Order: sequence, then C-alpha cells, then structure tokens
Amino acid sequence: MSTTEADPEAGRAEAARTPRRSRTSGIDRALQILDHLQREGRPATAYEIARAVGAPLSTIYVIVDDLVDKEMLDRKDGGLLWLGPRLYHYGLTYARSLDLLDVAVREMHELARNSGETVQICGRDGDHMVVLAMEEGSDHFQVTSRVGTRTPLNWTASGRLLVGHLPETERLEVFGRSATASPTGRAETDRQRLAHSAAAALDHGLAIQAGESDFSVACIAAPIRDSQGACRATVSIVVPDVKVRQKDPDLVGLVRQSARRIEARLGWRRPDREAAALGALLREY
Repeated sequence: MSTTEADPEAGRAEAARTPRRSRTSGIDRALQILDHLQREGRPATAYEIARAVGAPLSTIYVIVDDLVDKEMLDRKDGGLLWLGPRLYHYGLTYARSLDLLDVAVREMHELARNSGETVQICGRDGDHMVVLAMEEGSDHFQVTSRVGTRTPLNWTASGRLLVGHLPETERLEVFGRSATASPTGRAETDRQRLAHSAAAALDHGLAIQAGESDFSVACIAAPIRDSQGACRATVSIVVPDVKVRQKDPDLVGLVRQSARRIEARLGWRRPDREAAALGALLREY
C-alpha cells in the first residue's frame, strides 16, 4: 500500500503540490459548450461550437455525444444542439431554493393583476441583464424580452439599477467594456454618463427607460435591495411608452411599492427616498 493510500491527507497534500496540466479537462469543455449555447440563445452545430470555444472538432463530438446520452444536451433536426431537459430539472430545483426569487415571483403576480401590465423580475448576469421571471398583463402587450433573455446593461432601466450600488470605478469598468449601441440607437453608451445615471437611479429607487432597447416600449423599474443596499434584482413594468406618465393606475407608485414589499418580506430595510428626487427623474420623460 502506498503512502497516499494509507494517509488520505498526505495524498491531498501531494496532489496540491503537483502542477495542474495545462490541457482543458472534459468537465471544462462540457461547461464551455453549455455556456456557449446559453450565451448565444439558439441551437448550434458541433462545428460552430468547436470554432467558438477553440476546441478540436473531434473532442467536441465525443463530449457532445456523452452530453446527449445524459440528456444534458438535446440533438435536433439537422444536427443542431440545444440545452437538454436534465438542465431544466436542475434549474427548477435551484429556483425553488432561492428565497428572493420565490418572494419576487409572488409579488410579480400581484403587480400584474393590479397594473394590468406585463411585469418582469430581472437580475444581473455578468455584463448583461437577464429576465428571471415574467407575467403578461391582461392587455397582452407584446414584448421581445422573455424569460432567459440577456440584454446589455446600458439598454435597460433594470440594467442600470443592478450596478448602481457598485463603487464608481467598478461602474466605469463595467460600462466601459459592455456598453453597446441598441437597435433603436437611443441607448446611452458613454461610460461616464452611465455610471452617474446608474448611481442616481438606485438612489432614487426608480429607473425609467423609453425607446432605448425597443421602439415605442418603455420600462419602469425599481430595485430590490438587500440589507447592505446592494441591488440584488429588479421588479419592472413593461408598457407602451405612452403609458409612462399614466396615473390611473399609478404605474410608478405600484412598481415602487412592490419592490418595498419584496424587501420587507425578505427582512431587508430600505430608506425612504425624497419625493423631489423622484419628481426630477419623472420630468425627464
């Protein structure tokens, strides 16, 4: 029997001293495949994936076949590959463990009923905003962003709120590398102005964007802040831009109240914001 077999601690110490091989492991390659599909948001061929991740096609074929057998990937017509059903079940189990999402989704349903509008819960995924949950309002106003949609942070009201609590140097860094032109050409791309507006929006407890990511579409978003003041997620109402100033019902008031209720149910505190600051923000639209 070897020393490492007799003494597991010695084995672990020896493994820690042994340099890692530079080649990419099988699990890393599998994650690269899954990450690529999630990032692109569409099925892809093994050849496309191999080019995107910089791996030999033969290696990708072997890993893809294994992932398909295990239902981590789904092979569609024409050899296209997409995320498999096993991942969906993992996602459901993970979602059930999140107190924030559970509380926010319940509030989302209530807000959709009270406002009659489409409501979304959004979070941050690196340099993007991602739609975590969504419920359509009674008027079925059609929006392009569905659950799982990832959008550059500078295009959306929620995106700015989600980084508003970061130190200024980090906000500048985030927007410096991620800010891109939107389809409408109206989204701000200057990192200085974005960094300032993100902090101001979080301080006001409200962000509004109209026509920046989609023509004639507006979003009214409020931050869901933890006990340290960090924006963990947002709750937002998506409406035609002509409804931004609507008072019956008061969409701004409803979305801010929903965010406060979510924070209260999670045991997070939220300081009051001055009405004058909110009024100044609303006058911009």
